[in-house]
Amino acid sequence: MSGPADPRLILHEDELDAGIELMLLAEASLWAAVDQGLEAEGLGLGRSHWRATFLLRRRPGIGVQELAHLTSLSKQATSRILVDLEGKGLVEKQAGDLDGRRRTAALTERGAAFEAAIGERLRNVLSRAYRTGGLDGVAGARAILAAMAGGRTRRPMPGGGRP
Repeated sequence: MSGPADPRLILHEDELDAGIELMLLAEASLWAAVDQGLEAEGLGLGRSHWRATFLLRRRPGIGVQELAHLTSLSKQATSRILVDLEGKGLVEKQAGDLDGRRRTAALTERGAAFEAAIGERLRNVLSRAYRTGGLDGVAGARAILAAMAGGRTRRPMPGGGRP
């Protein structure tokens, strides 16, 4: 259990607004890198498609419902994205291990290559930013982002496998 909040962390509205502005600008930078990668891949897919492939790499075997929760998309929209990815040969669906009605999705070899090509662009952006922030900045940034992500986070194993 954590102790009381440090009184120095009481931020004023203008300080919080400056943080929101920086997050919006950082998000725009990340999505610009994704957009460039999507254009280079030439498959006619959008940001949600890449985001789904990224999450499938990090959390293999998740189903539509969990993917919808993680992305804040409807189950119908998430299902459509998976159908698009399956149609391009990037994802394959399988019946769930415990419940045959629960369909899980996994990246194909081509899907993993698609995700890696675009993900590399984002890792480059993030690694430059982390180097700017220094060792203490990396831990602080991760703590802040994890708190903002709320219940969507979990501790993935290195390489994207499940614990």
